[in-house]
Parts: sequence; structure tokens; C-alpha cells
Amino acid sequence: MGLIPQPAVKLLRYGVLAYLAGSVIFTLHTQFSRYQDSQPIYNVTPGTWDEPGQAVFDLESTVYSKQRMSWKTPEDSPRHEIEEDAVIHKIFANTMQPSKVLPYYFKAERRFDPEAVTITTLITYDRYPVFSKLVTNYQGPISVSIHINDDENRDENLSRLHDMYSSNPSMREFVDVHVIVDKFDRQFNMWRNVARFFARTNYFMMLDVDFHICTNLQHHLSLDPEARRLMREGKAVLLPAFEYRKQEDGVDSRTFPKDKAAAIQLVRDNKLAVFHDFFARGHNATDYERWYKTESAYKVTTYQHSYEPYVILKKEGTPWCDERFVGYGANKAACLFEIYISGIDYYVLPHDFLIHQSHPYKEETRKQERKYNRKLYQNFQEEACLRYSRDFVLAQQWNTPKADNVKEQCNRIKGFKQAMAQFS
Repeated sequence: MGLIPQPAVKLLRYGVLAYLAGSVIFTLHTQFSRYQDSQPIYNVTPGTWDEPGQAVFDLESTVYSKQRMSWKTPEDSPRHEIEEDAVIHKIFANTMQPSKVLPYYFKAERRFDPEAVTITTLITYDRYPVFSKLVTNYQGPISVSIHINDDENRDENLSRLHDMYSSNPSMREFVDVHVIVDKFDRQFNMWRNVARFFARTNYFMMLDVDFHICTNLQHHLSLDPEARRLMREGKAVLLPAFEYRKQEDGVDSRTFPKDKAAAIQLVRDNKLAVFHDFFARGHNATDYERWYKTESAYKVTTYQHSYEPYVILKKEGTPWCDERFVGYGANKAACLFEIYISGIDYYVLPHDFLIHQSHPYKEETRKQERKYNRKLYQNFQEEACLRYSRDFVLAQQWNTPKADNVKEQCNRIKGFKQAMAQFS
């Protein structure tokens, strides 16, 4: 075989180089076009989730995407689609923006009984260890909002979330995780609403993650027909809350009492106290002296606007938490106040209770934010009172038991009676 002429060799080399260069350019162009509007997703397989009564979520490119949510329409109509960001923005329109909500960032593998109680809670990365303990302890459905600050630590904190979720087998079984990515700390009521909105059972419990459910709550509810009746009727049922007098005694939940009798003995021994007993208005309406003696649920009769119990509520028909409250102070009280004046009565469960797990507080931050929210709450009460009273009058419910709570609370507001007299 003869040698290939030198010009042909050069031409062949140029052809190979041109082919390689073209391949690289084509590959880069394809990848750039595919991912220019999205970021890599962390081990989430593209696909759809379709829960009864909920939207369909396209999971491809979740973090920064143009996902679409679709609703089923009558058979002779096409499916209705809206961009996910538009829907979420409308749902949480009163929050600080821009904010990215990623529903079902992780979704529990188990299908839950619709009559079960979903714990709804909210956490940041520093509360992952205590959240893991809650998951292990409850062994039931949990819907959690997790805030990730959109800063230079965002990817690191998302990685921590993945580590936390994979570290506990119960997470995969019971926990739906909804991630909120923005630059705004402590939008507590918005985070509460996210967790509730995506809860997959008929009932939910608003719970702070650092409270330990000491009893077998799910078992007790299954055996208590009165409690179940109250829940089905849309009433709120609540658990008394305690804390240890010595902070060091409240760190390890494994040492907490597991039944009512043991808790009462610790109270008598002056080791356990009503949660934040230095602020009586926060929990005294629970009437702990009555709880120590009761064997059945009883109604809260001394409600006042600073009351902050931990309640189980019906998902349908319960007002949402007002999202204008940002930071410490009044956020949960405002939420519970609106629920109460909407006509939902509060009842105390007879055998179940919570104990706070000790941790340090950011006192200076809390002090400043409480001052801002105190004024907001005062204005909010007046606004909510007028809004619900007007609605009851227009719905011809003003003279029914449903309006009793709004009358009881709002008659204390200066000028309220005169305003209602003119309106009605």
C-alpha cells in the first residue's frame, strides 16, 4: 500500500479537528438551551404527582423553572394550566417578595388516612436535629415548611436538608417537605400557611417544632369519640403545654413523662410548670387546674387575645394565618384570634400534653420585633372584628351562636358597639 500524500494527511487532520470542534459546540449549545432557565435539581426524578383534589406538579427542573400546574376540567374541556409561580404568588400574595415556594420538595411515600392529624410545623437548618426527633416520636403525617435563605450559603443549606432527610428512615415514610427560598427571615405565618396548604389529611395540628408530644396522641384520639366529634364539627382541640423550671432538665425528651399522672407529679414537685408562666395570658385560658382533674374534653371559656395554645383544627373552613406578621411576637396569637372570632370554639383534650424542649432564644431580636408586631396586632384586631362582624350580619348569622365569639372579644374594642349599631 502506498503512502498517503502529505496534503491529504493535513486535510484529514483539519477535518477531524473541525468535527471535534463542531461536536463540542453542538453539545454545549444543547445543554445550555436545556438548562438556561433552570438549576440542577437534587436527586428528584422528573415526573408528576397527582393527588385527588390537588394540582398536578411537573417536577422537571424544580428550583428555577417554568413548571405548570393543571386542573381537571369537565370532560369536554381541555385541562386548565397556569404557571406554578403565578399560582403560588397569588396564594401567598401578602408575603414579602420575591419568594420561591417549592411544594413537595420531598414527598412521603405513605398514603395517609384522610382522618389522620397532620402535624404542620416550620423549621430552619439549625432546627434539623429536634425536627428529626419529632418525626421519630410522632410516626404520623407531617407537613413541614423549611426556609432556605437565598444567599451564598443556599446550596450548602440545601445539602444539609438532603442529609437530614436521608438520615432518618421515618422521614421518607411520613414527612412532606416544602422548601421556601427567599431573603426574608421569620415569615412565620406564611411558613405555617405553606405547611397547612399542602397537608394531605382533613385535620392539622399547628405545632412549634421544639415541643415534644409526650403521649400517644393518635391512639388517644382514636379512642375518644367526643374529641373526634368535636373535630368533625370544626371545633379546635388543644393540648396543654408545659416546660421544665430548670432549663437543663428540658433538653432530652427521652426523660420526659409519658402520661398525665407522671406530669402532674412533676408539677407538684415544682419541676414542671405551665409554659411561659411568667406571661400568664399566653396559656392560662387552658385552665390547668381543671385539666389536672378532668377525664373528658372541656371548653375554653376565658379566651383572651394573647392566648397561644397548640391546636388541632379541621383543614376545611379554618381561617388562614395573616401573613403580614413577620418576626417574633403576635404572629401566632393573631392567627388563633382570627380562628376564634370566626366562630371556632376551643376545647382542651383530657389526657394529652406537650413539653417544651429547652434551647436559647435570640432575646434582642425578639424584643425589637415584638415591639413592631404589637402595634400591628392592635390594628389587626380592630380590622378582623369589623370584617367578621360585617360578614355575620350580611349572612344573617349575627344572632346565632356562630357570632358569640366575635361579640365576646370585639365588644371590648373602643367604638366597636357604636360602629356595629350603625352598620346593622
